[in-house]
Amino acid sequence: MRFTQGFISYAAAVLLCLAGVGVFLLITPQSREERIPRREYTITVANFNREVPYKAWAPTADPAGWVPNSNRIASGENGAKAMFLGYATAKRAHAMFVQSDERPADGFANRMANSAQSVGTEQVNGQPWDKRYRKDKNQRTLVRTLPDVTLVVTGTADWPELAQLAAALGERPKATS
Repeated sequence: MRFTQGFISYAAAVLLCLAGVGVFLLITPQSREERIPRREYTITVANFNREVPYKAWAPTADPAGWVPNSNRIASGENGAKAMFLGYATAKRAHAMFVQSDERPADGFANRMANSAQSVGTEQVNGQPWDKRYRKDKNQRTLVRTLPDVTLVVTGTADWPELAQLAAALGERPKATS
């Protein structure tokens, strides 16, 4: 059979190519598992703790089923530093913990929350956290302002998940050199 003339020959050539692709797809290993990159943050927290004049905050343990997937330290104006820890939650929403000594604290919190409007408070481990919500971004935020640092937990995660991350936070002891 010549595959260079006529519609039937053309159709046969196309089917032969598709059969080859089908065999290739059948024998190629495929993963059906979810792939979320895991990014360890302990070195980032230790470095941040050495760079700032206060005790850094970080999760004492990751909430069950959560995957830490990003972390970084950023320098801002006036020497302020910020640390960002991102997570995929157990429900596969996004949550992020950010802390900074930037002043004014309200400006930093407003930028991280994408909102200056409070929608109430949430008690986490007996401490009040300011709640903020930005509907158009589906972003919920918890803010706690301390004398030397502002703590922000934000993301598309629901309120209970954000509170779970906030509850996991604790001060890290300063390294003695």
